[in-house]
Amino acid sequence: MAQADSRNEVAERIGYITRVQSFSACHRLHSPTLSDEVNKRIFGKCNNPNGHGHNYKGQSLVKIDRHTGMVMNITDLKQHIEEVIMIPLDHKNLDKDVPYFANVVSTTENVAVYIWDNMVKQLPANLLYEVKIHETDKNIVVYRGE
Repeated sequence: MAQADSRNEVAERIGYITRVQSFSACHRLHSPTLSDEVNKRIFGKCNNPNGHGHNYKGQSLVKIDRHTGMVMNITDLKQHIEEVIMIPLDHKNLDKDVPYFANVVSTTENVAVYIWDNMVKQLPANLLYEVKIHETDKNIVVYRGE
C-alpha cells in the first residue's frame, strides 16, 4: 500500500511491465588481455576454443507512466526488443558476429549491459528500469544501468 505524506496525499505509485524474449547464441569466455592459461583457469569449460551455446531468456522491465496508466504500446516494446536483442544476438556467435564483443568478454553480465545500452537508445528517457538475463534456469543476471 502506498504511504501518505504529511498532507494526507497518496504517494505516487510506480508499476512495471516486463516483456520476456528468448534467444539462442554461442560464445567463448576469453579475454585477449589474459594468457591462455589464465583464461582457462578463470573461465574453465566456458573457455572452450570452439565456444558453447545458451538458450537465453531476456526480460526488459519498464516503468508504467502514471499519466497514461501504461508503459507504452506493447507492440512498440516488442519491436524495440526485436531490434535490440533478436536481430543482433539471436542465433549468432556473440564474439564473432556482434562488434561490441570484439573487445568485451561475452559474459552474461556484459550481454545484459549491451542490451541495456541499446534499449535506452530506443525507449523514451527514464523508462527502462531493468534488464534481466537468464543464462540457465539457475544463473540469472540483473542490470539496472548502474
